[in-house]
Amino acid sequence: MVPSTPHPRRWWALGALVASMLVLAFDSTILNVSLPTMAVQLGATTGQQQWVADAYVVVFAALMLPASLLGDRFGRRRMLIAGLGVFLAGSVLGALAGDVNAVIAARAVMGVGAALIMPLSPAVLPALFGPDERGKAVGMISAASALGMPLGPLVGGRLLDHFWWGSVFLINIPMAALGIGVCLLLLPETRDPSGPKVDPLSTALTVAGLGALIHAVIEAPDRGWADPLVLAMFAAAAVLLLGLVLRERRSPRPMLDMSLLARRGFLLNTIAATLVMFVLSGLMFTVPTCLQAVLGHDAFATGVRLLPLSLGLMAAARGAQAAVVRFGSRAVVTAGLVVPAFAALLGTRTTADSGYGFTALWLSLTGLGSGFAVVPAMDGALGALPADRAGSGSGLLMTLRQVGGAIGIALLGSLLASAFRDRLDVAGLPSPAAHTARESVVAAHGVAVRTHAPHLAASADAAFIHGMSLVLLVCGTASLAAALLAALLLPDTPVVRRAGAPEDASAMAAPAADAGQ
Repeated sequence: MVPSTPHPRRWWALGALVASMLVLAFDSTILNVSLPTMAVQLGATTGQQQWVADAYVVVFAALMLPASLLGDRFGRRRMLIAGLGVFLAGSVLGALAGDVNAVIAARAVMGVGAALIMPLSPAVLPALFGPDERGKAVGMISAASALGMPLGPLVGGRLLDHFWWGSVFLINIPMAALGIGVCLLLLPETRDPSGPKVDPLSTALTVAGLGALIHAVIEAPDRGWADPLVLAMFAAAAVLLLGLVLRERRSPRPMLDMSLLARRGFLLNTIAATLVMFVLSGLMFTVPTCLQAVLGHDAFATGVRLLPLSLGLMAAARGAQAAVVRFGSRAVVTAGLVVPAFAALLGTRTTADSGYGFTALWLSLTGLGSGFAVVPAMDGALGALPADRAGSGSGLLMTLRQVGGAIGIALLGSLLASAFRDRLDVAGLPSPAAHTARESVVAAHGVAVRTHAPHLAASADAAFIHGMSLVLLVCGTASLAAALLAALLLPDTPVVRRAGAPEDASAMAAPAADAGQ
């Protein structure tokens, strides 16, 4: 929809959209530095910390596409305001939560709000701006997402150093309230009644299937991979997700158009972009705990020390298109995947005595490589689609990226937890204390203080570093395998902008809305 005359308050209205994206950007990265603090103040186990992150991501991934269709049908302004309201309510619940289970529930509520905000904020731009101004508007929304990446950990760290853990949710409240007010006053209503209808059964299958899969992966290290409940959850996930695929394949107008995966350019670029999310989400779950619990930094210092990853990612996202023009998309995506593989292998050399300079090196390389891989991969995926399927392809791509992030947190977090438990030396501890120590490195340090057992603290640090090294090894191997796949099979075609596709890949690639969670 192109406005016949420029909307008189379009730039003010853009402020509402920028505020909406900024609140998601802050929240997604602010959580990374707060999880270790939650582990201390709420006694959260590693599995519970995984659920704090994944409750948001699973709901976000499952509902993002249905939410965009609700906006098409009932009005994007109305649904965007509803999303901001739900996100605000979830933030209030999170700030007031008295235990970790309440935080998990609040994060799930926030995921519902985020699913409405993320696709609908850029969707209203065509009603506000003509083609000559739309690129600048998209760039401002992208900048808001990018700005939240480095600022989230810094602001979160400062809050955690001076207030209780729930304060990280409070920053969302005024920002969401401001977004609601500006949307009510300035944003025009738009809709597209011709779009596909929301399929409640497909939505339910997505939520239940992903939830069962994530539940099985998170519970497996504690219960065992052969535990009947874990096996039942895996079986249920397989049945539910297979049912989703079959239903969507038979639908004349599916929400998730699985047939798009038959296009090689779309499939391989989507795999590359999803793998980057898998790696970044797993790392952003693991590294802050290492910086705080093992290396002894406070929350704000941890936020500062995460900056190389965010800044490397932002710098690469800005330079990726120029690199594609010069070297071709296949070479850039392949090289981009090789760099984080090398960085991950470097990271496996980290010890409890490593200086920060070494950590900053491999974090910045991870960010640079990921940025150079994900932007051309997402552009290439959308460029492989015909114009009339750009919208459904974009929805499928973003959904799969979120799923990759959720599985990254669950699988890599579970690998870390399992390795930590196996390596931790609890000899001589009473059974209840040993059980508590195995829950997380933070819990082990707490038991070491109470029992005056410095050897336990040293063992916990070594066990956590060992687990993190295994996580990095898996990340590096996966990145290297994806790089080989891209080098051999990825089409090296120029990026062609499609109608309905984002004008700025960084709007979709910015991990401010994804990588942390």
